Order: sequence, then C-alpha cells, then structure tokens
Amino acid sequence: MEIRRLTPFTENLFLNQDFKGYETEKIFVVSTIETGNSFEFTLREKNQYYKKIRERDFYDIERLNSIIQQGHSFGVYVKEELTGWIICDYRLKNNSLFIENIWINEKFRRQNLGRLLIKNINREARELQCRIVETEIRNTNYPAIKFFRNAGFQFTGINTKLYNDSTETALFMSFDVLT
Repeated sequence: MEIRRLTPFTENLFLNQDFKGYETEKIFVVSTIETGNSFEFTLREKNQYYKKIRERDFYDIERLNSIIQQGHSFGVYVKEELTGWIICDYRLKNNSLFIENIWINEKFRRQNLGRLLIKNINREARELQCRIVETEIRNTNYPAIKFFRNAGFQFTGINTKLYNDSTETALFMSFDVLT
C-alpha cells in the first residue's frame, strides 16, 4: 500500500469506481432554535434507513480535476490500483484545506486507509501553515460523520438550505491544525 499525490482522473478511471453514494440505518436529525439574537442547533441520532444515490458526470470529473491540479490531494494505491482518495482544496482566503471528497473502495474499507489519508492531509495542512482542515457532510451520511468525529473533527456550523432535498442539512466540521 502506498499513498501518493493524485494526478487528474481520466473519465474511465473515475466512472469505473464504485462511488455510488451511501446507505445507512441511522441519520442525524438537525434541530434549530432561534430566539432573539441567539441561535442554537442540536443533532440527535435517529434510527432511519436512508440511501443516497450519486450520479456522476463529466462535470464532476472536471471540477475534481481542477482541485487535484492544486497538488494537495492524495490517493491510496494497493498494487498500483487506486483504492481510495482524498481531494482537498487549499483556500487562501481563510487559510484552510477543505476536504472536497474522500472515498475508499468498498473492498478496502475498515482497514484504516481513510485514517491514513486524514493523517496525510493534516501533515499537508501543517506544511501549508493552514489553521484548519474542514469539510461539509450531509446529516444523512451517518458513517461519514462518525468517521470524521473519530478522526478529531468537530462540528462548526450548518446550512439548512444548501441542498434541494429538504431532509438533508449541510454539516460543517473542522480540525484545528495550528494551535
């Protein structure tokens, strides 16, 4: 197994991966309360089946490739086969590294490859002297939220209007790099 910088995807490479979405038996329900000048949100685990199907197209490849070309994205290779990746966008305006996409092939999940990619990104963020590594996750992606929390990320915000699907809320999470 080897971790190395990603090079832009070819259409075949990207479309042939099992990057279909996610399926879960639990989600997080987001509640918001606004009173006067104060705002509060709570997350509660709920036993509810949810399946998200992602359709991929040429725009996805083009958008991700433009981020990969920055040079801050990495892939996990097992016997020269790309088995996972983390695609990160360096954001100068707030001195952060934003995890745009993380994926591990189903055959290789639960083998700490995701954790290794996160460690690699934290190292990259320190070299760039970023203050945080951040990401955005749908409240319905319970496995991803648990993964990021276990990796030391904390909730930093929400956007209840980001997605067309009214059951989905954007959760923002970050990890402090420079303290």
